[in-house]
Amino acid sequence: MRVVGEMACDGYALVEGMLPVEACMATLHQISTDLRRAGRRLEDMQSSSPLTSQEAVQVYGYHYPPMLMLLWGLTPAMAMVCGRDLVPTYNYLRIYRAGDICRVHADRPSCEYSLSLTIAYADDLVWDFDIGRSATPALCGGIEEGFDGPYESLGMAVGDAVVYEGLTRRHGRIRPNPNRWSAHVFCHWVDRDGPHVGSAFDGNLDRFGPVELTFA
Repeated sequence: MRVVGEMACDGYALVEGMLPVEACMATLHQISTDLRRAGRRLEDMQSSSPLTSQEAVQVYGYHYPPMLMLLWGLTPAMAMVCGRDLVPTYNYLRIYRAGDICRVHADRPSCEYSLSLTIAYADDLVWDFDIGRSATPALCGGIEEGFDGPYESLGMAVGDAVVYEGLTRRHGRIRPNPNRWSAHVFCHWVDRDGPHVGSAFDGNLDRFGPVELTFA
């Protein structure tokens, strides 16, 4: 894993090799396999979003619990990159189709610290992640087709991630997807000592109490 950039100074950084390519392939394969066993396909999970220009496959971790293990497992690495004591909130898989974009936006409070991880390109064509160079007030502005100010385009290979401050760094993908499809996992955290800690585990922390075991 190699961090390119200074999260503390810039509010974002590129992390090369955040997840091994084989683990990325296995993640997408397992989700697809489990859905097929349940009589569904990834292609059936499409829904519309104001962020995308067409319907995209979206699978949330709390709807597919095995994916939450990825969120929880990445927490120590994410905390190290951000220099914060982080607790996870939620994650999801999104599969964009050819020609799609992701409109420029900032995120909600449960996305205080965020990670966009590329896990597959259908045609091995890098699709840049675009992010504003300057911080904006938290939750400032709506959804736009482009940036008001300077921004940086970060190319990610499979297994690479962009780590960023989701509330104050507007971000998106403004160039149309050059692949037939591409798959990305978005993971989110909050600072344990910050004002948004109530969003930990997407507000469901009380679901995870102590486990009692009884042996015969």
